[in-house]
Amino acid sequence: MHEAIHHSEHIPQWKKKEIEDIKELINSYPLFGIVGVGGIPAKQLQSMRRVLKDLAVIKVSRNTLIKRALEESSPEHAEMVDFLEEQSALVFTNENPFKLYKLLENSKTPSPIKAGAVAPQDIKVEKGPTGFPPGPILGDLQSAGIPAAIDKGSVVISQDKVVAAKGEVVSQKLASMLARLEIYPVEVGLDLRAVFEDGSIFGPDVLAIDEDKYFSDISMAAQQAFNLAVNVAYPTSATISTLISKAVSEAKNLGINAAITEPEIMDILLSKAQSQMLSLASAIAEKDANAVDEELSSALGAAAQSAAEAVAPAAVEEAPEEENEEEDEKESEEEGMVGLGALFG
Repeated sequence: MHEAIHHSEHIPQWKKKEIEDIKELINSYPLFGIVGVGGIPAKQLQSMRRVLKDLAVIKVSRNTLIKRALEESSPEHAEMVDFLEEQSALVFTNENPFKLYKLLENSKTPSPIKAGAVAPQDIKVEKGPTGFPPGPILGDLQSAGIPAAIDKGSVVISQDKVVAAKGEVVSQKLASMLARLEIYPVEVGLDLRAVFEDGSIFGPDVLAIDEDKYFSDISMAAQQAFNLAVNVAYPTSATISTLISKAVSEAKNLGINAAITEPEIMDILLSKAQSQMLSLASAIAEKDANAVDEELSSALGAAAQSAAEAVAPAAVEEAPEEENEEEDEKESEEEGMVGLGALFG
């Protein structure tokens, strides 16, 4: 019954055309949103149209006509009716929802607050000159609750002060003085309420993302995925070179520890064996110098002298400042490795 009445009621021709224009726009763009336009001066709205003209189309119409067009377009589009509140408009674009949200947020501009409006956040005046000469404005500022005084022949704000806390109603006097001080505590622009794309509806809570954090999270996730793939030996085009390098290194270490005589590690095995031999011979010689023959004793002496000569420069150098101690320790370790190289030679 209701549906029959709905279709039989008389609709002026201009309204029918408006509804058809909206339906055509809905079908022409892959994405559309509902925005709030309440409180936006006509001049500022026209400026926003010019800024967005190459990226989005803004269609301002009556809520009743927008509702009718959405309901006649499709059942999915009809779900957007829930976001028609107060003064509304439609915005159409080929961009993705996140870019649309960002575009609309970036198009907002600071604006004076009106008398009787609620402060969107704490409104603060800061200490400093106003540029006004002495006169009636001093009393006007003070009567509005703004701490003003005369200093060196001009009106100044004498201290920082929150003149209206968030949620408080702004008086006529305060609104007027804030405008004269060019303090604009509100942002005027298109408030995106919802976006429709491919059967899904996105709200501003989903679209308002921190891009820096988003990219940081992606980068961290990619690194963690890479580490996991390497640790579980999962071969992909991104991990295969690392996996092969890791396998070669592990195979080499296994061969050295197991003393497997392969050409690739023979030099390391021989150096390791010589080092162990010299270490054992040195320990024996300390207990009984006659226990080692002349050739071996000579080799021990040469190795000890080479190690001493290599380490000596690091031992006599002193760090000029405490903050260089760690760097000197590192240098000593590197020079110690040179001494070990002499032993292995």
